[in-house]
Amino acid sequence: MQSLQADDVGVRLELAPTAAIDVAEPAETRIRRLAAENPVIIFARSACCMCHVMKRLLSAVGVHPTVIELDEHEIAAPALYIGGACVGGVESVVALHLNNSLVPKLVEVGVVSHGIFITT
Repeated sequence: MQSLQADDVGVRLELAPTAAIDVAEPAETRIRRLAAENPVIIFARSACCMCHVMKRLLSAVGVHPTVIELDEHEIAAPALYIGGACVGGVESVVALHLNNSLVPKLVEVGVVSHGIFITT
């Protein structure tokens, strides 16, 4: 099993043997495979403040996503995947949360049973 350290949440992530990171595998193929294998995953770049915001928002609703840091040439911008589908970057994630669509997506993939909803 391969271990990764989450940078600021104090969580040690364990990837199953099928989720091993093969550096010879093309980045696009690796991203698709890992997104399919993990219900909630953030593909990040090192020291990215937008990734920090996404992790904190997800943590606030009770989700601790798998975080994979990629080199800048492997990914243009940080991206969140839920249930294998790309949700987008931080702007998309915050927009989903503000219109009460983020938590239902997380419930749908089984990572939370209830959540925090925004009321206006």
